Amino acid sequence: MSRIVCRLFLIAAAALATSAAQSVAQTTLDLATEEQDLSAFDPARPAVRFTVGAGASYTPDYFGSDEYSFGPSGVLRFDYVRLPGGFEFGSSGAAGFLRGFGPRGTARYIAERNANDHSELRGLDNVDASLELGLGLGYDAEYWRAYGDLSYGFIGHHSWVGEFGADAILRPNDAWVVNFGPRAYWGSSRFMDTYFGVSEAETNRNRSTFDNAYSPSSGFYSAGVELGARYSFSEHWGVEGKATYERLINDAADSPIVERGTNNQYGVQVLITRSLGLGF
Repeated sequence: MSRIVCRLFLIAAAALATSAAQSVAQTTLDLATEEQDLSAFDPARPAVRFTVGAGASYTPDYFGSDEYSFGPSGVLRFDYVRLPGGFEFGSSGAAGFLRGFGPRGTARYIAERNANDHSELRGLDNVDASLELGLGLGYDAEYWRAYGDLSYGFIGHHSWVGEFGADAILRPNDAWVVNFGPRAYWGSSRFMDTYFGVSEAETNRNRSTFDNAYSPSSGFYSAGVELGARYSFSEHWGVEGKATYERLINDAADSPIVERGTNNQYGVQVLITRSLGLGF
């Protein structure tokens, strides 16, 4: 399975490289124009610049699964914020990546887990699809960044999760940004119980494959690394992709659900992004 993931990422990387080769002659990021877009706003009034994106991902069918599927994916990222009175942070000239200290928006979609689709999960409750939305803080320099995000599952698991990470950043030219660094993921007790727990009722169901209940505690459930790349076609449009490796740890790794699959989790994501600016 890891070979399949690697091949998919190589295909995506090749597509990005081909696009770059075709567009490099006519593509130049006009950061002066980008800054004018925001400077046109009244400096005494707030303004915000952010990036949204949509695309597809190839990820495990559920936390701990050794089977993979394609699904939708997206991103929400703040690049620049100006508050009343002229106080500002982020970068008015950034297309998809802020500079300096500033806020972050985060969104994650988790597909439903249907026990009927996986014989190894027989007896477990189904878990609805979830949409997590949240905010975070980060610091981006030219060649590195670090951040922490806190999100809530407004649809689905209705619990808190956190993500923490850092990256080394390469900028071969104005159009390309490449990042690589560690990631760590935290889940509240409700989140952990939803995706890694087994209740007494689930063990007592007819034909259940689980003999013992399991109640995990809140804490860090996954750690890994991410390799990402972004290519900007213009000041506003771009394409970005990433390949990830995560290892389920602590109470998540000890879950009987994970023991029937694997604690090694791979993923690939490709998105089309749009940078937007708003004045208020």
